[in-house]
Amino acid sequence: MKEIEKEIIYEDRDLIVCRKTAGIPTQTPKIGVKDMVSILKGYRSKKGEPPYIGLIHRLDQPVEGVMVFAKTKEAAAELSRQVADRGMDKDYLAVVKGSFSEPAGEMQDYLVRDGRNNISRVAAENDPKAKKAVLSYKVLAEAREGGYSLVRIRLHTGRHHQIRVQMAHRGHPLLGDRKYDPQWKGSGGNTALCSFRIGFVHPGTGKKEVFSILPENAYFAEFQECIGKEEGRNLDN
Repeated sequence: MKEIEKEIIYEDRDLIVCRKTAGIPTQTPKIGVKDMVSILKGYRSKKGEPPYIGLIHRLDQPVEGVMVFAKTKEAAAELSRQVADRGMDKDYLAVVKGSFSEPAGEMQDYLVRDGRNNISRVAAENDPKAKKAVLSYKVLAEAREGGYSLVRIRLHTGRHHQIRVQMAHRGHPLLGDRKYDPQWKGSGGNTALCSFRIGFVHPGTGKKEVFSILPENAYFAEFQECIGKEEGRNLDN
């Protein structure tokens, strides 16, 4: 990972917005493994600040994206409330296998998490362990040689591995996904998923803030022109 200072997009007394590089855990109990929380605590300590970092949301380890972390307990409580009330906008870009019959739509499933194996699966609605998962998607482009598509996704719920599971369930696994596509099992590398835009109400000012990044993963290289145009669009377009 680059020096954390180079990954910070915005910072004030309440929060830090930064890029999480693919391959870095958001938070991990493993001793000796750097994660975003510990890296940011070290960054604050180095500046002579209290090393508190409030974790608001997560990104899977093989996924890159923009994240917001709180610098105070008050900011953490307010941002966490927005997540719980589905008031935080989270938009993703993914490169997935196949073409879609519908250029845009919504996916609703019920997911069950298998904590022992760190995977989730689609289950019946009446499964007592199942939780409802909802996302909307829009196909932005297809590869010149076919076979895979660039998709923009908005999460309406935040389930474990939600995008990866729901896409794979419909025959559109993400490129590089070692957990949900047999083709990639046993291989290294990261997954073609990027949390490219996040929007929330600033806990200190009360103003709506929106931050975005461009994916660095090589899977997105063919679609850079399209992604550049999409970055400038309104969240709800």
